[in-house]
Amino acid sequence: MYSRKGYAPNSKDLNYKSGNSSEFQEGYTEQQQQQYTNHLKQLKTEFEQRWRKTPKFPIAFSELDRVKTLGTGAFGRVVLMKHTKSGKLFAMKVLEKEKIIKMKQVDHTLYEKRILEAIRFPFTVSMEFSFKDNSYIYFIMPFVPGGEMFTHLRRMGKFEEPLSKFYASQVLLALEYLHFCNLVYRDLKPENILIDRNGYLKITDFGFCKILQGRTWTLCGTPEYLAPELILSKGYGFSVDWWSFGVLLYEMNAGYPPFYANEPMKTYEKIVAGKYRCPSSFNADLRDLVRNVLQVDISKRYGVMKNGVMDYKNHKWFRGIVWDAILNCRIPPPFVPKYKNPGDTSNFERYDEEPIVPTSYCRYESEFLEF
Repeated sequence: MYSRKGYAPNSKDLNYKSGNSSEFQEGYTEQQQQQYTNHLKQLKTEFEQRWRKTPKFPIAFSELDRVKTLGTGAFGRVVLMKHTKSGKLFAMKVLEKEKIIKMKQVDHTLYEKRILEAIRFPFTVSMEFSFKDNSYIYFIMPFVPGGEMFTHLRRMGKFEEPLSKFYASQVLLALEYLHFCNLVYRDLKPENILIDRNGYLKITDFGFCKILQGRTWTLCGTPEYLAPELILSKGYGFSVDWWSFGVLLYEMNAGYPPFYANEPMKTYEKIVAGKYRCPSSFNADLRDLVRNVLQVDISKRYGVMKNGVMDYKNHKWFRGIVWDAILNCRIPPPFVPKYKNPGDTSNFERYDEEPIVPTSYCRYESEFLEF
């Protein structure tokens, strides 16, 4: 088997209504897109307002009790926390200052904090609170109990097409929102997508996300999901996210990514050549969509051309998707993760618990002064 391991939406998140939307309407009209663009403008204004503000948090770090580790990574771990007064559950990302310094990720980390504080969209996580002590910094976010898409994809082998289409529509809307706010995400993959208790998803881990004006050259992301222009150091923009979206489309439907080798360099060679094979299970519409997204020539890649996201929203593979209903989480999900109680962590892997003990003196105070 191929292996790669390197909160509930509600009406308060978004309640957008298109002037002529219908639960049964096929495709998406120019008028609907224009109305939605006006709504995105409002969301962008709100993002910019939050970006400029320093948030004030109504709880103290001491009010949070540690429950269980949900995941580990290069810089630290994610831990389930419980607020002692309200009983509310949170996912706390614990990042060790020393590791961030050694891997030269200070700017990325500070950027991630500000982005998480400012974004608000049904299919992205957002920051609830943040704290720091002598040794660590802490991101407190909603607990999403369904676990990673990666876990469910491996369990199922591959997703049935209706489930892939359901997830893809949400990822598409999330990328549209992020790009409208001038944010390039740069790390789309099943490991960074969480499934909520209601079956809808949340994109998480914004460590490589940044505000983009023009082009950037930083090499970052996951090998199998990197776009050709990123690998070739040509300078890139939002096009890299659409390429990753194409890889995700393929992997959800196939169970493995289109470009894969035992060594990263060989993977890169396959990506730059743009050669892959679709499984026989892919129908003509899916093959056509993947072909138009995994397009080495950026000028021909869906999402980047003149019609923008409309090339997706009106593509035959997305036929039957009612975009406004997806946006407002009104479509019954094809799959809902098993969920016994509010603190159920059965959708996450088990990890050994390690103590989080800050030093007696403040480390790297100047580097994290702006946190």
